[in-house]
Amino acid sequence: MSDPKLLSQQNFDRQAASYDSASFSLHARRLYPIFLSQILQLPHQNILDVGCGTGALLELILERLPNVKCAGLDLSPNMVQCAQTKLGERAHILLGDSQSLPFSNESFDVVVCNDSFHHYPAPSAVLQEIYRVLRPGGVFLIGETTAPAPARFAINLLLPFSHGGDVRLYSSQELVGLLSPIFHGVECKKVTSTSLFGWGIK
Repeated sequence: MSDPKLLSQQNFDRQAASYDSASFSLHARRLYPIFLSQILQLPHQNILDVGCGTGALLELILERLPNVKCAGLDLSPNMVQCAQTKLGERAHILLGDSQSLPFSNESFDVVVCNDSFHHYPAPSAVLQEIYRVLRPGGVFLIGETTAPAPARFAINLLLPFSHGGDVRLYSSQELVGLLSPIFHGVECKKVTSTSLFGWGIK
C-alpha cells in the first residue's frame, strides 16, 4: 500500500497552479463562505489553517479581517509556494505535517481545516496537535467532503488503491466520534449532500 502522505503531496503539487479555478477544488471553495461566517462570530486574533493549500481561504479571511494574524501549513511545496506568493507578509505560511505542527502550545484562537482531513492517515494525532496549539476556549472548525452511506462505504473500500492520497470519507457521526474525546461542545452537520461542517471547543 502506498504512503498516503506522499501521494497527497505529489497530487497537490501537480494541482497547485490551477487549484483555485479548477473543478476538482469546487467542493472546497463552496465551504469558504461557511468558514468565514463562523470565524466572524468568534474571537479571532490568531488563526491557523491546517492544509491551507494555495491560501485562498486565508486570503478571504484577511480581506474581511485585515488585522488578524494568520498562519497556514501544507504538506505540498507547490501549494505552499502559491500561498506565500498570494499572501506575502500578511500570513506566515509553512511547509509541514499536520501530525507535528511547528507552533507553540496555545498559539491560536481558531484553527480551520477545510477539505483536507480525509487525507490524514492518523486523524486522532492531528486532532491532538490542533488541540495543543489552540488556546483555552479556542475553536476548531472543520469542513469535509462526504457521500451517502452506501457510496461512502464503497469509496472507502477503494481508497487504499487510489493515487490521490485520500484515506477515508467520514459521516457526521464519525467526525463527532473523533472530535468528542478531545474537544467539548462538538457538533457536525451536513450542509449539502456532499459536505459536512463541524466544530469543537478546547
